[in-house]
Amino acid sequence: MKKTVIPFLAFTVLMISCNNEPEARKDVKQYSAEQLFNNNSIGGGSFSNDESKILVHANNSGIFNLYEISIADTSMKALTASTKESFFSVDYLPGTNKYMYTADQGGNENTHIYLQSPGDTAAKDLTPWPGSANSVFSWSTDKKSLIFTSNKRNTSYFDLWKADTTGWNASLLFQNDSGYSPGAISSTERYIALTKSITTDKNELYLYDRTGKTMKKISNDNEATWYPTGFEKNDSILYYISNDGNEFSYLVKYNINSGNTSKYFSDTWDVDNMLISENEKYHTIFINEDGKNKVLLFDHATNKPIGFPEIKDGDVKSVSISPTENNMLLTVGSSRSPDNLYSYNFETKTLKQLTQTLNKEVDQNDLVSAEVVRFKSFDGKEIPAIYYKPLTASKTSKVPALLWIHGGPGGQSRIGFSNSIQHLVNHGYAVLAVNNRGSSGYGKTFYKMDNKDHSNGDLKDCIWAKKWLQQQNYIDTAKIGIEGGSYGGCMVLGALAFHPDEFKVGVDLFGVANWPRTLKSIPPYWESFRKALYEELGDPFTADSVRLKNISPLYNYEKIKKPLIVFQGMNDVRVLPIESEEIVAGVKKNGVPVEYITYPNEGHGFTRKENQITTSNKTLEFLDKYLKGDGYVPNKKQ
Repeated sequence: MKKTVIPFLAFTVLMISCNNEPEARKDVKQYSAEQLFNNNSIGGGSFSNDESKILVHANNSGIFNLYEISIADTSMKALTASTKESFFSVDYLPGTNKYMYTADQGGNENTHIYLQSPGDTAAKDLTPWPGSANSVFSWSTDKKSLIFTSNKRNTSYFDLWKADTTGWNASLLFQNDSGYSPGAISSTERYIALTKSITTDKNELYLYDRTGKTMKKISNDNEATWYPTGFEKNDSILYYISNDGNEFSYLVKYNINSGNTSKYFSDTWDVDNMLISENEKYHTIFINEDGKNKVLLFDHATNKPIGFPEIKDGDVKSVSISPTENNMLLTVGSSRSPDNLYSYNFETKTLKQLTQTLNKEVDQNDLVSAEVVRFKSFDGKEIPAIYYKPLTASKTSKVPALLWIHGGPGGQSRIGFSNSIQHLVNHGYAVLAVNNRGSSGYGKTFYKMDNKDHSNGDLKDCIWAKKWLQQQNYIDTAKIGIEGGSYGGCMVLGALAFHPDEFKVGVDLFGVANWPRTLKSIPPYWESFRKALYEELGDPFTADSVRLKNISPLYNYEKIKKPLIVFQGMNDVRVLPIESEEIVAGVKKNGVPVEYITYPNEGHGFTRKENQITTSNKTLEFLDKYLKGDGYVPNKKQ
C-alpha cells in the first residue's frame, strides 16, 4: 500500500540566453482555461487482490472521486459520485473488493478515513471522532489490521493506532506526548522509528522498542536532518535518510542489534526516498536531480541495479510494486502532460499506459517544455529556476513575463505539468519559477540561507530573476509581474511593498500578510513543528515580533502602488482569510486597483475544477488588463 511520492534536468544552464533559439512559431493554437483544466488529475494507485485492477482518485467529475481501472483494457469505472467533498484513494481492504479513501470537510484538514463497498452510496467513517485529523500509516503484516495516525486523544500530537478490520476497534500502539512524528514501523510492530523537529534544518531520529518500552536516539547532535524510510522484515535493519556531514541527503543502513551504520547509497543530489517491496525482492531509490526525479531500481538481496522501464520525456512521480512483486505501477508526468499511470510487468517486461489525462482538444505540441536555468543574484549567488518560454516569443514579437514563487518556506518549484502555468504561457506570458535561496533540493547550505532573513535575500533573488528576464531580447522589459501562493503569496505582497517600483502587478494566492498573527494561529496538530518554524522565522511571543511585524506586508500596505489580485479559500486553517481581507482593504486605501476572489468551499489550495478555472480566468483577465495592457496608470484618475 505504501507508495513513494516526491513533492514539487540532467543539464543546467548558467546565465542562459535564449536569444539564439529557433524562430518563434506563429501557428500555436490558444486554449481556454476550460479546455486546459478539462485535463484530468489522477493519483493514488493500489492493486486489487488479483492485481487485475487499480484503485485511483481523479477529478474527472470536477472534484476528486474514486475510480477503478482495468489493467487489461484500461477501462475506468467510477466508484463514488461525491459532489461536495474530494475523496482521495487509500487502498482496497485486503482480500475484498471494498475500498478505502480519505476526505476532509471543505478543506478544513480534519481528514477522516472511510470504507465503502461497491454499489453502496454511503461509506463507514472508520475515524468518527469530531475535530480529529487522521491518516493511514500502513497495514499490519497479516493484513488484518490498519495502522493509522490520529490526534483524537490530543489535538496537538499524532498517536499511532491499530484497528482490526472486523470490528474496527482501535488500540493505541504509541502514545505521543512529546512532539514525535511516527516515520516507520517494523513488521512485528516491535520497533517504531520516530522523528522530532528541532529546527527546519535539524531534527532527531529515535527508535522506540515497544517490547522493552525503551527509546533510543539514533541521530547525533549535529545540525542535520534524519528521516526513516522503512525496516527490513527481520527486525534488525532500519533504513533512513540523512544529510549529516554532507550537503546532500544520502541513504543509511542501520543495524538495530549492533548499532552500526553504513552509507548505503549517495548521489550528487538529494536522495529523497527509498521503497522496499513487500517481500523484499526489489527496492527503489528516488533522487531529486535538479528539480526532476530520477528513479533507480535494485535487486534488494544483492543491491545490484536493475534496468528501469524507460519513458521518453517522463518524470516518474511515484512507484508502487504489487504484493506479488510481479507488477509495478508508475505515475509519470512531464512539463507538457498531466500525470499518467503506467503498469509494468517484471516477467514480460511489458510497459503499458493506462490513462490519457490530457484533454483531446489540446495538442501537446502547443504546450511548452520547461527548462532549468540559472542566474547570478545580488551577492553573486547562483540561483536555479524553472523556465517556460512562449512558443510565439521572438525579438520582433516581445512578450510580458511573470515570476512564479513557490510556497514554503523551504519549498521547491520542479519540472512538471501545471494547468495554470501552461494557460499563461499559451496566452503569451513567459513564466520563470524561481527557486530562491531557502528552497529545498540544492543542498543544506542553500536551504538555510533565508533563516531569519525572510523578505530580504530571498526577495532580492526575485528582483535579480526579473533582471535575468530583462536580458532576454524577446521579453517586454517594462511588463514583468509576480505571482505566488502561500509563502509565495507573501513574497508577492512583500515585493510590491518593499520594492514598489520593480513589478508592474502582483497575483497573490492565500499569501501570509501578517506574520505575528499567522505564527500565533498555527493549527494545533502542527505543535511538533511549531518550535522549528519559530526557530527559522522568529518567535512571535518574543522580541522577534518586532522584526516579524516589520517584514509583514500588512504593516507596509501603504507602500503598495501596483495593481493586485488576491485569491482566498475561506476554510483555510494555515493562512486565515483575515490575512487576505486586511491586505485587500489596506491596498484599496491607496487608490490602487485590487480584486478579491474568495471560495467558501476551499481550504489552503483549490481542489475543485470550477474554482481552478475561475482562478486561471480571473488571473489572465487581470494580467491582460494591467500587465500586458495599460489598464492602470499611477497618479491618473481611473
